[in-house]
Amino acid sequence: SKNTMRLITEDKVDLIIGSSVTPTSLAVVEAAGADKVPVISLAGGGAIVLPHEGARRWAFKLSPTEAISTQRVLDHMARAGLKSIATIGVANSYGDGFLKTVESLAPNKGIKLVASEKYNATDQSVTAQVLKVLNAQPDAVYILSAGTPGALPHIELVQRGYKGHIYQTQGVANADFLRVGGKALEGSFITAAPVLVGDQLPDSNPIKKVAVEFLKKSDAALGAQNRSLFGATAWDALLIADMATRTALKTAKPGTPEFRSAVRDALENLKGFVGTEGVYTMSSQDHNGVDERSQVMIKIENGKWLYQP
Repeated sequence: SKNTMRLITEDKVDLIIGSSVTPTSLAVVEAAGADKVPVISLAGGGAIVLPHEGARRWAFKLSPTEAISTQRVLDHMARAGLKSIATIGVANSYGDGFLKTVESLAPNKGIKLVASEKYNATDQSVTAQVLKVLNAQPDAVYILSAGTPGALPHIELVQRGYKGHIYQTQGVANADFLRVGGKALEGSFITAAPVLVGDQLPDSNPIKKVAVEFLKKSDAALGAQNRSLFGATAWDALLIADMATRTALKTAKPGTPEFRSAVRDALENLKGFVGTEGVYTMSSQDHNGVDERSQVMIKIENGKWLYQP
C-alpha cells in the first residue's frame, strides 16, 4: 500500500493496473479505493471486487472468480462418475477463496469433500498433508495454489502412488510450472483461460481470434514454450484500460478527480468486450464481468497444454 500511495501522491496516476496476486491486490485496492483511483487487478480472488462497496467500487478484475473454475472441475468429475474430492491449498487468501467455493458448490454436484489440507507457499515439504489426503482416499485431488509452489503437492501425490484425478487452478498456468512438475504432471487437469490453448479452440469460440493474435505476438517475443496467462491478463487489462481512458477523455481532463471517476464509470459500463481470457460485460453489481467462457478444461500431456472440448 506504500507503493500504491506513492503512485497516487507523487506520480498522480489516474489508473492502476495490478497486482498479479490476490493478497497484494487487496492492499492496492484498499489504498487506491480510499483515494478514488480505479484499479484493474490481474489476480483471481473474488474478495478483490466483492462486496461492491467502499474501496471496491473502484476495483475491477479480469481473472474469473473461483466459482467458474471450480464448477468446471466439479462438472468434469461428475461426468467421470467421481464422488469424492480432497483439497490441498496454499494458506493465503487465494487458497482460502477456492476452498470456500469447493465447500459451497461440491454438495450440489453430489460430491463429498473428504479432506482439506493447507501449506505455505515457502514450504519445502508437504508430506504430512499429502499423507492425510491419501488416507481419505478421494477420487480426485484439487490443488489450490499459484505459481511453482503448486507443483510441490502434485509431485508428492504422484510419487506416493496416487492414481485418482488431480486438478489445478489457473494460478499455475505457466511454463515454469510445467518445467518444475515435469513427468509428475502427466495426465492431470487444469482449468484456465482459453488463451493458453487459443490455437486449439474451435472456430466457433468468439475468443479464438483475439487469443490467436495475442499468441502470435507473445510466441514471437518469448517462444511458444513460454506461454503464460500472466502476460495475457496484462494484455487484456491494457486493451480495456485503453478503451476506458479514451471514453473518459471525451468528458474530462487527465489528472483530475473527474477523469478518474469517468474511467471508473467506463470500466463499469464495459459491454461484450472480447479479450484473450473471456468476454467482459461489467455492471454496478459485477466488476469481473466474465462468464463460463473464461475457463476451459485442459489436460497436460507430454509436457504440453491440451484443450479438452
